Amino acid sequence: MEFLRPARWEEALAAKAEHPSAVPIAGGTDVMVEINFDQRRPAQLLDLNRVAELHEWETGEESVALGACVPYTRIIRQLRRELPGLALAAHTVGSPQIRNRGSVGGNLGAASPAGDSHPPLLTAGAEVEAESVRGSRRIPVEEFFTGVKRNALAEDELIRRVHIKKADGPQQFSKIGTRNAMVIAVCGFSVALHPADRTVRAAVGSAAPTPFRASAAEDFLTAALEEERLWESRAVLRPSVAARFAELCSAACSPIDDVRGSAAYRRHAVGVMARRTLGWVWEEYRSGGDGAGAGTDESAGGSRCA
Repeated sequence: MEFLRPARWEEALAAKAEHPSAVPIAGGTDVMVEINFDQRRPAQLLDLNRVAELHEWETGEESVALGACVPYTRIIRQLRRELPGLALAAHTVGSPQIRNRGSVGGNLGAASPAGDSHPPLLTAGAEVEAESVRGSRRIPVEEFFTGVKRNALAEDELIRRVHIKKADGPQQFSKIGTRNAMVIAVCGFSVALHPADRTVRAAVGSAAPTPFRASAAEDFLTAALEEERLWESRAVLRPSVAARFAELCSAACSPIDDVRGSAAYRRHAVGVMARRTLGWVWEEYRSGGDGAGAGTDESAGGSRCA
């Protein structure tokens, strides 16, 4: 196995162009597991750790340009105000050691349906900046996942940054696993309120071949909040509205049976998570919360279990 170690981004792109089958590696939290279990044996590994700009981010007026290799720990500690949903999800990723090494770019590259960062990226409105020696492009995250562990990257492209809109309202994330920590999600759920344009986004992970937005549930809840003038009043959300939202989220799923859970359990669990997570995010909105600072206490152990 050949080990390629570029020092600059241009060198990384050139190496990927010359060796399209080279597997990028930074934290190695997914790739090395597959190699150690002999599930993958690439001809080349493309180590991106020396490319400094991939470990940096820029905070603009409306969005954060997150370098592909920024570890989860730094998102939790330094970007929880701008990206509260992603920070909550980052709390649930593996162990502290994994969070110190793993990154959103790596999670996207692996394209697992169970990736913890995927639902909050979908609800925040993110774009993946992909680049090759041919040029760069931005891929809306809704279009990035093309199948189980498959994505929209061309064979000579690398992820440079992820552009994520800053929170303009409360965001929440929940995850169900076989235990509270260091576990792959049986299913995950994220919801974000966008009071500026009076819309809701909801996304589900590990309950279909790809992470997805629950569009029918979003449309229903957006209409219900408007019809009942709840954006202005911040009144209590009727239980029937929350129940219908949960039913629509559950109905949108197309899960499978596997060692972590049955399809029936996943469909039921998504409904429970949708109802509870909506309750959390609406209570935050009612209390005047704007989403800033969600998940601020790293010692708390992450987002709430559904």
